[in-house]
Amino acid sequence: MGMSEFYGPSDDAQSLATLASALEWGVQLFDTADTYGQGANEQLLGRFIAEGGVERRARMVLATKFGIVRAAGTYERRIDNSPAYIRAACDASLRRLGVERIDLYYCHRRDPAVPIEDVVGTMAELVTAGKVRALGLSEVSAETLRRAHAVHPIAALQSEYSLWTREPEGDLLPLCGELGTAFVAYSPLGRAFLTGTLDTAVLEAQDFRAHNPRFQGEAGAANARLVARLSALAQAWGLSNAQLALAWLLNRQPHVIPIPGTRRSERLQENLLAARLRLDADQLAQLEAVFACGVAQGARYPDAGRAGMETSV
Repeated sequence: MGMSEFYGPSDDAQSLATLASALEWGVQLFDTADTYGQGANEQLLGRFIAEGGVERRARMVLATKFGIVRAAGTYERRIDNSPAYIRAACDASLRRLGVERIDLYYCHRRDPAVPIEDVVGTMAELVTAGKVRALGLSEVSAETLRRAHAVHPIAALQSEYSLWTREPEGDLLPLCGELGTAFVAYSPLGRAFLTGTLDTAVLEAQDFRAHNPRFQGEAGAANARLVARLSALAQAWGLSNAQLALAWLLNRQPHVIPIPGTRRSERLQENLLAARLRLDADQLAQLEAVFACGVAQGARYPDAGRAGMETSV
């Protein structure tokens, strides 16, 4: 997402180099959505795939999403889960990506006016047609996931999950384990806040985080104090904040797949080292004492970003 929108100016050449490094270093899952850059992010991935040809495509698990509709240059959105829109959105994503099949196709946000059974039924038709390999949902409740899974297997549930967003541990993570559904954790580094390197005072106006309640005012100051404690632990253990936050996810939940939105190769390499780390019970306990569920201050999204979300915001 950050390669095309929401986190400041884009640099396609830098992004393509980072994508190439990711594939070289063993990353397989590449996650995009039709709303990221109004299709520009899918086009970027499509260019990357085309430059590498069939061999490159064969090494990738390609995920994209539908459901968020925005006017160009705006953050406000509406949610569309109608059958006609789902079919048209899938075809448009296939064209932008330049592929014949999407490996994992998510309903990005849910329209409560459309029964989830109808949404997944339409998505299942795309599987039958050979346009999609597997289905996913994003930011839905446990009840919705269970109902959806009864219609067609849900391969992945994508929701925000990190040290400062631990709410999925209540019912979503256990249900994913029961159903055999992978939990894909987006913003595992708290949109870079957990890294301890983000200066919120200099965020540009077009940066999504400049308008995010967790980054501003008293909430931002309280959250910065949490990150300072994370930094102290990371330093004591010879790790970066990012490595420690990612290692916590990987060590704590075996069916969690974090997707840090890295734009630069050097950060990518730093993050990948987290996959080699093993945290002991005492380290996990210390981290969880600092970041108890609900301790982070401020909403995860501004009001305009809450459309279609069934989980806490």
